Amino acid sequence: MANTGKIFRSEEDSLGSIDVPAHALWGAQTQRAVENFAISGIRIGQFDTLIVALGMIKKAAARANGKLGALAPEKVAAIEAACNALIAGGHRRAFPIDAIQGGAGTSVNMNVNEVIANLANEKAGQGRGSYGFIHPNDDVNRAQSTNDVYPSAVKLSLVLASKRLEAVLEKLAASFEDRAGAFAGVVKLGRTQLQDAVPMTLGQEFGAFATTLRKDVAAIRAAVPALCELNLGGTAVGTGLNAPEGYAAIVIEELAGISGLPVQLAGDMLEASWDMGAFVSLSGLLKRIATKLSKIANDLRLLSSGPRGGIGEIRLPEVQPGSSIMPGKVNPVIPEVVNQVCFQVMGNDVAITMAAEAGQLQLNAMEPLIAFNLHVSLQLLERAIITFDERCVSGIVADGARCRAHLDASVVTATALVPVIGYRRSARLAKDALAKHRTVSELALEENLIGPNGLALLDPMKLAFPHAGPPAGES
Repeated sequence: MANTGKIFRSEEDSLGSIDVPAHALWGAQTQRAVENFAISGIRIGQFDTLIVALGMIKKAAARANGKLGALAPEKVAAIEAACNALIAGGHRRAFPIDAIQGGAGTSVNMNVNEVIANLANEKAGQGRGSYGFIHPNDDVNRAQSTNDVYPSAVKLSLVLASKRLEAVLEKLAASFEDRAGAFAGVVKLGRTQLQDAVPMTLGQEFGAFATTLRKDVAAIRAAVPALCELNLGGTAVGTGLNAPEGYAAIVIEELAGISGLPVQLAGDMLEASWDMGAFVSLSGLLKRIATKLSKIANDLRLLSSGPRGGIGEIRLPEVQPGSSIMPGKVNPVIPEVVNQVCFQVMGNDVAITMAAEAGQLQLNAMEPLIAFNLHVSLQLLERAIITFDERCVSGIVADGARCRAHLDASVVTATALVPVIGYRRSARLAKDALAKHRTVSELALEENLIGPNGLALLDPMKLAFPHAGPPAGES
């Protein structure tokens, strides 16, 4: 846009005129929202998948209107070109509205309508704010309502963001699996209720971390179909008022082609206009992932505690000094930040649940808060997982000597004698070993409870794999 020397331009909406920054790609309704909602300081433009999803929906709507003769071909082409720029990642600063807002998403819908209109008009040689060629409502928003565009865009954007989460979660699982292979031969104590339990390997412990994360990868994939059920074409309450006959089916078909996702029309468009079930389910899944990640972070902090006065069976990468007063202290800061992200995700789930419950009649006006918290949770988890993987998990090393020392100092091998000498005699043997600072093996031999050949029963590696030999590479 040529520099006119003006700081503001005047635009009008149904409430009257308002000054809009002269350079802005947005218009009057966006400007009112900027002034009304100075709440979180987080702009909708920071949720890149949401802007991409809105661009895809507006592009699909323009094509559908064009096919039905409701929009001239030159207007369809102009809107498509503007949408393509948004889908490609451009103009994120043109979306300045606070992510927490009143109006059930109307401000977001009008923000994208105004940006697309101004981009199209500017390419046609018109000034920003003129709307002589492409109008935000009459053309970009044709056959649409915020009430079908906004929830559909939020769902689509969450699918796109979930795919990114899925990818980093799979990578983290692979890193745990790699560490499990490296630790396959490291025998150690298993612990329950923070007390010595039975022998296992560090490889088994880390392999279980990989397994549980891969279950969550599968759960993310399973969540996609519910998010792909859209009310697009239902307009205000699901009846399709102001949309041409056949529009809903065509716009969904176009959106499927543009997005590459298996989107489909909801079976009951009225129900889909207010139902927040898919969002609640996704939030519950993110809470589940956060719960598991936090538990794993807790375990790593415990296993690395010390390094001399704690468990100290693993060593985490040293990424920064840990104290301003204690020289040489290094803290497990990466697991700690993962814990904090997980707590925030759990809290977001509570807010999402309350907002979903607060819907009334044919619309849920609290949907912006749901969208905000889901996007924040997805972004936090994605970044925390990348950090966890690259700055902690992939660099963990085992202290095999420490693991074995803890195991040898314990009496957990007494459990293996229960089938041979019974529970009571095994319990007495364990108690005596603790009191006398002896090993179970030594006392069992002295008391002729087992012969020299029976020591094989107490081999820690065999106890870690009681029903089969250790995997290849373990000894």
